[in-house]
Amino acid sequence: MDFRQLEYFLAIVDHGGFNRAAAALYVSQPSLSQAIRGLERDLGSSLFHRIGRKAVLTEAGAALVPPARAALHGLELARASVGAVRELRAGRLEIAAMASPTVEPLSTMVRRFTDRHPAVSLVLRLALTRADVIEMVRTGGCELGLLATSSPLPGGLNVVPHHVGDSRLVLVTPMDGPFPAGQPVRREQLEGHRLIVGQRGTGIRSYVDDLRAQGIDVRIAVETEHRMAFLPLVLGGVGLAVVTDAWADLSERAGALVLDLEPPALQHNVLVSRTMEPTPAARAFLAVATRTIGT
Repeated sequence: MDFRQLEYFLAIVDHGGFNRAAAALYVSQPSLSQAIRGLERDLGSSLFHRIGRKAVLTEAGAALVPPARAALHGLELARASVGAVRELRAGRLEIAAMASPTVEPLSTMVRRFTDRHPAVSLVLRLALTRADVIEMVRTGGCELGLLATSSPLPGGLNVVPHHVGDSRLVLVTPMDGPFPAGQPVRREQLEGHRLIVGQRGTGIRSYVDDLRAQGIDVRIAVETEHRMAFLPLVLGGVGLAVVTDAWADLSERAGALVLDLEPPALQHNVLVSRTMEPTPAARAFLAVATRTIGT
């Protein structure tokens, strides 16, 4: 077994098949298949079920994923600790992020990080819920993850949380909507209104679920995973939307009305990292993120 075989194995897992993995790795498909057959011989087990063009993990294959990611991370850490990468003159950092904090504070963090370390390549991956972010970091798919949550993270998640500021929730309505400009909207005033909401597992959806738990009869007009759909749906008169204030400027420039909520509601932005030693790029990004809070 060698690191090249593990890299090929994880590429097949991440890309869902041999052909796509070979294209991503810039190797021929026969060379990739030969390397995996060698790995399977070494381990004495099949790692994939070949179903058409797809590759589905066997039970043995699924068991190999976490240690394979850990082994490659260890190799990356060793390489990153010496030479050019140690000085951040090269490297790559993958970050998983939920939609709302991708607007802010992530965009500011990325801008400041790339200003300081332009040679480091960043890869931003979308995660729909905070559980998805944690899983992508915990299993090694990404080294860092940014999530928004209305409640503290439970223990035992095998990630390290870093609080990187808070975001307010605001209400977005059409300009001729039911509430006057410049006045906060109390929770009970949302009674009977139709709302556009995200999927369960997001902080914005938790706010709406809490309203209903308090006996405030809000109606869910649309549930969507696509944050960019919120604003067109609001402007189209489908319903109102509760979003983070990161969306306020874009919403106002598009012609929507943005109103404060009363009492104020906050979402906590949390960067999570692995429990193992971070690579220099991840360590530098965490330092930038921490400084961003203060400014």
